[in-house]
Amino acid sequence: MADLSKTFVSLAGTGLLRGTALTAVSGGACLVRVGGITVTARVATTLTIAAGNILLLARLASTYYVTNVVPAAPTATPATPPPADSVPVDTGDAPPAPKPVTRTGTLTCVPTATACYRDSSWRSDGDPTNSFDLYQGRYGGSSYGRNTGCAFYGSKPHTLAGATCTKITVKLKRLSAGDYAGRSATLRLISQTSRPGGAPTLNESTSGPSLKIGDTSTFTLPTSWGQALIDGTRGGIGISVSSDSPYIHLAGRGSWSAAFTISISWRRSSS
Repeated sequence: MADLSKTFVSLAGTGLLRGTALTAVSGGACLVRVGGITVTARVATTLTIAAGNILLLARLASTYYVTNVVPAAPTATPATPPPADSVPVDTGDAPPAPKPVTRTGTLTCVPTATACYRDSSWRSDGDPTNSFDLYQGRYGGSSYGRNTGCAFYGSKPHTLAGATCTKITVKLKRLSAGDYAGRSATLRLISQTSRPGGAPTLNESTSGPSLKIGDTSTFTLPTSWGQALIDGTRGGIGISVSSDSPYIHLAGRGSWSAAFTISISWRRSSS
């Protein structure tokens, strides 16, 4: 018998043959044309074959088996996928911006100096000039001028630059002077951050708490005062009236360690 294997078309390196179906499957087999020779090939029950299909076959001894049906060639070239680093296609509105992060806190500032201005000079007749108590008004019958008490905070409040003040308080203590009844000092915002050579520059005013001699208070100031200290447009807090009374004596840092300590509550938002 002639060696028919020489007429088969083999797929190099695979051990498979390629042929063309001449018939559909019947009785688990079909006729296949392989390299000009017609053979009967067994077909797995899961395969559906029609005449003209291109088939892959395997040969075991003298028996041929259809292993698969070769699909028709594609009618169009598949689209080339985009590069991995390409910009995604815009499918709609941009995502919302991330919510801002809000931070809060409280900054405590002890005065760098407390002082009292009277008769065109800073008083040093008691405590040191920069630890002096704060007075307002004039002692009854005194030939000395009116007093203006001051507390200065240096640059510390400005370390919060860009933040929003939500609250500010100041600690006050009334000492002996004037009558013993409850009296309210007139609080003033001061431009300077430290004791100037001349008179302090007084600005906004508000009435302080009513204090009897010996009373202390943690008093809430206008929020705008805290903002001015943060922004650096103001640098201190004082007490002053344009008349002689009420004559009031408040503790400076030499008499009470907490004197005129301010606490600034703040909020800051960032994206």
